[in-house]
Amino acid sequence: MPVDVVHVRPARLKDAPALATAYEEAWRSAYQGLIPHLSLERMIARRGLRWWESALRRRTPLLVLDFDGAAAGYVTYGRCRLGRAPFQGEIFELYLHPTYQGFGLGEKLFDGARMRLAELRLRGLLVWALADNHGACAFYRRLGGKLIAEGSETFGDVTLRKIAFAWA
Repeated sequence: MPVDVVHVRPARLKDAPALATAYEEAWRSAYQGLIPHLSLERMIARRGLRWWESALRRRTPLLVLDFDGAAAGYVTYGRCRLGRAPFQGEIFELYLHPTYQGFGLGEKLFDGARMRLAELRLRGLLVWALADNHGACAFYRRLGGKLIAEGSETFGDVTLRKIAFAWA
């Protein structure tokens, strides 16, 4: 009988330690050298174990990539913050621990969030990424995302360009 070693499921409170680790490692991997060091360290420090426990108790819409019983990554999603008609759903964050990147597992999380948004009857999907995060931008382009908007985000004294990818 085959065993499903990798699957997407709703997060549970016991996932908090693994989520805190996945967040920290994914952010260090993705943003070291992009976001100023002090700003990055502060953002990581704010998202420690207590933050994740609180988010899970509040029932934040969050799916995890379960790899052999452990949360190896996560995706958060909900109603689009942009407020444009064709894009009602949004993926707010999608991160994998770097150990699990490059194997198509991020696509499992993406698809899981899309299915949840469809169940919520939120049509169209939007995702923001820092323009200089080439890995994330390539990932969303590979999944068929179309560039539809630009903006900026400030980290300390550095302002970085961000771009929105959309799916109908």
